[in-house]
Amino acid sequence: MFCLNLISRRAASSSHLVVVLMFAGTASGQDKTASFLMEEVKYPVTKKIEVVDNYHGHLVSDPYRWLEDTESKETATWIAEQNELTDKYLSTIDRRDKIRDRLEKLWNYERYGIPAKRGRSYLYSHNDGLQNQNILYRSESLEGDREVVLDPNTLTEDGTIALAGYAATDDGKFLAYGLADGGSDWRTWKIRDIETGQDLDEVIRWVKFSGVAWKPDSSGFFYGRYAAPKEGEELTGTNENQQLYFHQRGESQDHDKLIFEQPEHPKWGFSPEVTEDGRFLVIHNWKGSEPQSQVFILDLQNPKATVKPLITGFDAEYEWVGSRGSTLYFLTDHQAAKRRLIAISADQPDRENWIEVIAESANVLESVSLFNETFYAQSLVDATGRVTRHDLAGNRINEVELPGVGTVSGFGGKQDSKETFFSFTNNITPVSVYRLDLMSGEIKLWRQPEIDLKSEQFITEQLSVKSKDGTRVAMIVTRRRDTKLDGSNQTLLYGYGGFNISITPSFSPATAAWVEAGGVYAVANLRGGGEYGREWHESGMRKNKQNVFDDCIAAAEQLIELGYTKPSMLALQGRSNGGLLVGAVMTQRPDLFGACLPAVGVMDMLRYQKFTIGWAWVAEYGSSDEADQIENLLSYSPLHNLRVGTCYPATLVTTAERDDRVVPGHSFKFAAALQNAQACDNPTLIRIETRAGHGAGTPTSKRIDEYADLWAFLYANLR
Repeated sequence: MFCLNLISRRAASSSHLVVVLMFAGTASGQDKTASFLMEEVKYPVTKKIEVVDNYHGHLVSDPYRWLEDTESKETATWIAEQNELTDKYLSTIDRRDKIRDRLEKLWNYERYGIPAKRGRSYLYSHNDGLQNQNILYRSESLEGDREVVLDPNTLTEDGTIALAGYAATDDGKFLAYGLADGGSDWRTWKIRDIETGQDLDEVIRWVKFSGVAWKPDSSGFFYGRYAAPKEGEELTGTNENQQLYFHQRGESQDHDKLIFEQPEHPKWGFSPEVTEDGRFLVIHNWKGSEPQSQVFILDLQNPKATVKPLITGFDAEYEWVGSRGSTLYFLTDHQAAKRRLIAISADQPDRENWIEVIAESANVLESVSLFNETFYAQSLVDATGRVTRHDLAGNRINEVELPGVGTVSGFGGKQDSKETFFSFTNNITPVSVYRLDLMSGEIKLWRQPEIDLKSEQFITEQLSVKSKDGTRVAMIVTRRRDTKLDGSNQTLLYGYGGFNISITPSFSPATAAWVEAGGVYAVANLRGGGEYGREWHESGMRKNKQNVFDDCIAAAEQLIELGYTKPSMLALQGRSNGGLLVGAVMTQRPDLFGACLPAVGVMDMLRYQKFTIGWAWVAEYGSSDEADQIENLLSYSPLHNLRVGTCYPATLVTTAERDDRVVPGHSFKFAAALQNAQACDNPTLIRIETRAGHGAGTPTSKRIDEYADLWAFLYANLR
């Protein structure tokens, strides 16, 4: 399934959130700084062209259409002028360097990934603190000497090529790994001999929205790819007609075998999995961002077998969990809005033969892992993790004791494993990794980062917000214990609200620094997300999208009513679909915020489907191609709801030149229109990153630079 953030609906981390730092400085000093800065702001002139489209009888002007051509010389000139203005503005804020220094110190702590056992070795990632990219290591024991398998930091001087996925063979001899160049969603896959450290000759190109699945004999792997794009359209061209291939290790990609395609359904995509016994190829068939999916299988033991359907109809979501012989286990919301686990026989796949293993409960079932005779089920309880054990019949055995209240993930490994690993984090606890002995049930801490932070001075509390229509919305607030609720606190509200994504507590050095300095950090679990199941998601999509904005507005108003902050000291932040959230809310309630930070947002709701993978979001948003959707889209589209003569909050739009998920033309057009509409002295700027994309794989140094700029902007404007 494809979503805007391209992450699993399993408890999505909010570690990427941008927050505001409160550094020493008086209110009068802040006013003086902001006033001085505004005297320096003179926006570049952005030309307008005569473009009017007729959307089902609605005539809509699009004067900045030319900025959609992100590769033109004219757009390049505009980018340079805007970046020059933004940098000039930020450079005069005297606290920016101090903010960056503090961020760098807090970022400088060790980070470990979850180990995976392959053959005789463990594979895990590690970052010593300020390395631009994590390094992949292997070791024959959890505490033994380790050696580098792959160091992406050596691939470029600026660290902009990232390791964007890897899969080792069962015997641990070969590693397939995907590289992302400059933030693009395109992946180039290679194969490394782990023993020698040398890459094989073959290179697999034009892979997007697909991992790889090795056959157990290590002879090759399955993967999904698109046709090579036309020259000049690599970052903007539409991605359709994905095909599933098998790559034979040691052969050129030209010799790869086509396994499955559906040219009559150009918007279908395919994700491969291979059962551990090597019997079946399980093909997850997705259709854009729709949670509903289909499943096909191929009997790999029969050379004459062809791909056949197992689950059809796109009536619900189905996620493969594991298998025992011909029995395949799937996590699904079929007849269970909060999901259940079912068993399907490959020999008798008719629905009347499906067996319920773990029934739906009051909590959302996020994921299930199968080890030997036991299922480990991860659930969400008010956006925080719980893990329970169940036998093969689905009977609950007990609950796994977790280190605290927060986000848990992991529980991967082979079904016959004797151990598994999981990570735990929350807003004040860095990601720690634990080993679980599957035989005894004993849990031991493997790695816990040390960071110069007194987390005991923080407190996290969950509030219940009443939205416009009476719906209760959860909001998690983190602050210092000594924070006075007198309305004087700089506060950041973060939201996402879409694509069935659950925003759960997680740690970042940015949020830690902000809370340490006295700020209030709030995350609202808006409708459209996955925190409470299918109905919660559907109540925030398509014609229900306004519910998401109403939830966000209600959360902001409650922060003010309870004395956490006041409008002039409240900031709103969101990325991607969350960038749309910020754009929509700030145009509907510009009076409610002192500053807004829309990042890589979907800002033009009438044309988003015309670029790269934008068509895949039609199920979530509706499309201007649909007559019954146009009025709804026009009612909240950020670009189309800016009104000349309105005083908007101080706004710093952020995007990246190589974002081929939400193409930067969205942010370009919105920033140009916002500068044209602004009727007061609040600055409206745009920061355009080079050699970066939608966010994944961005080097550590670029992240620190960006956050320092954002927080300096907030420092100068929240007062």
